[in-house]
Amino acid sequence: MVLETSKEATRSVLTTAMTQARKVAKEAITNAEGKLSLADVLLSTSITPNLLRLLLNGGGTISATGCITQFYFFWVSGASEFYLLTAMAYDRYLAICSPLHYASIMGFRLCLYMSLCSWGLAIVISMIMNLLILNLQFCGPFFIDHYFCDLSPLLELSCTDYKLVVKLTLMILTIPFTIFPFCFIIYTYVSIGLAILRISSTEGRHKAFSTCSSHLIVVCMYYGSLLIVYMVPSKGHHFNIDKILSLLYTVGTPFFNPVIYSLRNKDIKVVLLKHLRN
Repeated sequence: MVLETSKEATRSVLTTAMTQARKVAKEAITNAEGKLSLADVLLSTSITPNLLRLLLNGGGTISATGCITQFYFFWVSGASEFYLLTAMAYDRYLAICSPLHYASIMGFRLCLYMSLCSWGLAIVISMIMNLLILNLQFCGPFFIDHYFCDLSPLLELSCTDYKLVVKLTLMILTIPFTIFPFCFIIYTYVSIGLAILRISSTEGRHKAFSTCSSHLIVVCMYYGSLLIVYMVPSKGHHFNIDKILSLLYTVGTPFFNPVIYSLRNKDIKVVLLKHLRN
């Protein structure tokens, strides 16, 4: 009798903890997706209007101030999205691998701290990169074979003697802030995969995987294109391929992010299936 009562009490505590964890997880995910949407809006507004103008006119011009400004806001939005996706990976890791501790760890203060750190790091890195670019000298011809002011085209235009030093400085600066978060995301998803495999029921595995599937799709699309463009040596692939891959994270990711994350909503799924059937 005592043993049965103890089992019922344990089951009740576990159920309450899981319910609370799901509630906190939903709030944390919504908060993180809101910050990610802000980064997407900033990325789209800094790139897409000028891209549409270039497509309509078959080319165009941009001032030096406008180019440096676009470069800065592109890196702020891109780097912030980079770190926000890393923070969301940690959120998914806690929700699946440590559900009972999730509610006590992933509180409002930690969510706010991760968001501020993501934006703060992005702003600091972008300012340092902008200062390095501003110290370069450009002798002409002032022609950028790209649809926005990215790092590689600007370095190609430069005739500064210490351009190689700038390249090495930028590489040393970006590797710790890109490779380490990427390795952390790989670690979290390896742990998540192992945790899902340990779940006995098919329904439980499906629920656990659906929690992180949308985030995994965005990470693969965003990180994959970024790593190929910026980490693979430029001689290893054609420049036109860089342009196509750049479209994935400058236009594709901000466009598909709302669609991917919205499909987790049951009401939106029902409406979408209804329209597809009609």
